[in-house]
Amino acid sequence: MKFDMGRAWNEATAMVGANKELLAVIAGIFIFLPNLALALLVPEMMIGPAEVNPEDPMAAFQAFYADNGIWFLLLGIIQSVGTLSLLALLHDRRPTVGEAIRTGLVTLIPYIAAQILLVLGLSIVLGVPVGVAAALGGPAAGVLVGLLAFVVFAYVMVKFSLVSPEMVIGANLNPITALRNSWRLTKGNSLRLFGFYLLLGIGVIVVGIVISMISGLFVAMLGQNTAGLLVGGALSGLIAAIWSVLIVCVLAAVYKQLAGPSAETVSEAFE
Repeated sequence: MKFDMGRAWNEATAMVGANKELLAVIAGIFIFLPNLALALLVPEMMIGPAEVNPEDPMAAFQAFYADNGIWFLLLGIIQSVGTLSLLALLHDRRPTVGEAIRTGLVTLIPYIAAQILLVLGLSIVLGVPVGVAAALGGPAAGVLVGLLAFVVFAYVMVKFSLVSPEMVIGANLNPITALRNSWRLTKGNSLRLFGFYLLLGIGVIVVGIVISMISGLFVAMLGQNTAGLLVGGALSGLIAAIWSVLIVCVLAAVYKQLAGPSAETVSEAFE
């Protein structure tokens, strides 16, 4: 089946409109509130590291993430449950919020397993050649092979972009099968999907930069106190929630288009 960008976008926005109240509840619980809490627990996230050595600017950021890694890990887990729960809401059988959250929790471990398999595979297939090229051919060879590896990385990520909807909407909790099915569903549409994701990603990045500047301005105006962090964290959490809902609906729309109608939809058509 040839992927239709316009149809996918229209179906994604229609999903947002048809399920906005339920989507807002889950996005608020799993995306907005955790981001707001993180802004209060890790204020450096909004204002940056306190001291940056001009001779080694990366050291401060490395220390920042080392000191606060547990919070970012916890945020990632919570948001993963939220993303999977959002996808569950878009199932054709239309579950309740409670059922969707239960689906998100049940799917979490298989989803993490699939991501670990993907990371390990990419590390071996891409990381090893880059390291060998840099060691044997010097920095120039490492950079050249690194650029080629980035192209392959982008291609692979497109091929496996439907793992989460395959697990939730397709009800397939086998990580290996989910990875394989995502690859199969995207066959013949990789370039179209890449272009679609690229346009969406550019929009996310541009809006994210603007919002970061605005939230940083609020923090600077209100001062590095609770009020400033609350406003900045609320703005950051709101945008994260909105984009999470939109991206989840896009993935659901892409999956449903390429996978075809579910058994529930087919049975309803003949009732």
